[in-house]
Amino acid sequence: MINQLSDKLRKKMEETLHSLKRDMDSISTGRANPNLLDTIRVEVYGSMMPITQLANISVPEANILSIQVWDKESIKAIEKAILNANLGFNPMSEGNTIRISIPKLSEERRKELVKLAKKYGEDKKVALRNIRRDALDDFKKNEKEFGKDQIHSFGDIVQKITDEFVSKVDEVVLGKEKDLMKV
Repeated sequence: MINQLSDKLRKKMEETLHSLKRDMDSISTGRANPNLLDTIRVEVYGSMMPITQLANISVPEANILSIQVWDKESIKAIEKAILNANLGFNPMSEGNTIRISIPKLSEERRKELVKLAKKYGEDKKVALRNIRRDALDDFKKNEKEFGKDQIHSFGDIVQKITDEFVSKVDEVVLGKEKDLMKV
């Protein structure tokens, strides 16, 4: 039972860490990366869809994103969504292709993005602590099955796993910060 609960805890924390990495990929470092557009949703066909379901995204040059749109009718909606995302991108359409030139980041903008990365990291740490609390609550519900010693030792196991993932979050944030501040 303890192993099952700790495996379940680890899996949920891995999902949280994966979510943080996706969030970090959406922060521009001044270099083109298709993941920069992952968070953008486009209103087409009566629903909100990610750009990746409407087009191919490629990087023909180090600072240019090329979006090959499949349906010409959705070009305007994609451009509007990119502009509304407030990423500082200015899309230009050429036929079925939208090109985005990734601007160089100023020192001030880099610092803003570092703050954003740290905010994402703090949000994920809160999520990890919530997962920890839920795991402990689930285990305590079965208190009659287990003794106080087992509950205490499970609490120690949960705390070690939580500390491990908190340090992984810190590593991801620190890596993004270094990447952003590199000129």
